[in-house]
Amino acid sequence: MTSPRALLTAWNIQAKKQLGQNFLNDPNVARAIVNKTGITGDDVVLEIGPGLGAMTVPAAAAARRVIAVDKDGRIIDLLRTELLTAGIENVEIREADILRVDLEATAREAGRPLVVLGNLPYNISSQVVVQLIHARSRIDRAVLMLQKEMAQRICAGPGSKDYGRLSVMLGYCADTRVLMQVRAPLFFPAPKVDSTVVGIRFTGPPPFPADDEVLLFRVVKAAFGKRRKTLRNALSQSDLNLEAGTCERLLTDARIDPMRRAESLSVAEFVRLSNVIGKDALPHRTGR
Repeated sequence: MTSPRALLTAWNIQAKKQLGQNFLNDPNVARAIVNKTGITGDDVVLEIGPGLGAMTVPAAAAARRVIAVDKDGRIIDLLRTELLTAGIENVEIREADILRVDLEATAREAGRPLVVLGNLPYNISSQVVVQLIHARSRIDRAVLMLQKEMAQRICAGPGSKDYGRLSVMLGYCADTRVLMQVRAPLFFPAPKVDSTVVGIRFTGPPPFPADDEVLLFRVVKAAFGKRRKTLRNALSQSDLNLEAGTCERLLTDARIDPMRRAESLSVAEFVRLSNVIGKDALPHRTGR
């Protein structure tokens, strides 16, 4: 693996801070991350932000095929040259914004659920996670490298200051766990914070299924929209368009104290609340 500094210098390219470009410069760590995905020869891998190919190369060695998506054309030309030099032929590089990629269509084209791999910039990481959740019927699992703070939010449980919308959404439909830590000096240019590799495996039917999943996610978003307020006030001041008195009654019907706050509710309680709201107050007003 040629060092990122040497490659970028040779191609007269500077990393773009606005794209969150911090390139992993330790091949052993890159291989360790790819190994955490459990890729087999039958898998099709969707790699988000392949960068200079640190994880692309070992992923391609293990998988049937890798679809690598990056929005920076300068980096894509460099990566194509590196893969050609290495004799790697099972990587398809697509220049695109991952947030605009139809993941379900990509999986249908691949002929099987995708294994997602990526080193995500902080400014889009939460959006990518939500995107994966909505497309989870076509995604088997994901291994993502995230800023440590974001990883803590994703893996947090009820009662934690990090527990939030993403924690609940993933808790509803996935098994999420920390796989390894990656220190900031192992990147070029080095970011200001360390990174955490998180594994997300989408499960089958949720143990506490929501009557209306879209409504469930709306209720979760509303509850955490004003997380310092009580649930009664947070929900009544949200786009659910419910009066405070109605919210209090619905919470009581769901066996939830209206004076509690969002971070204290378990996933099962959020499901119970959304089911009550759907049956009582919003039978015709659901939507993403």
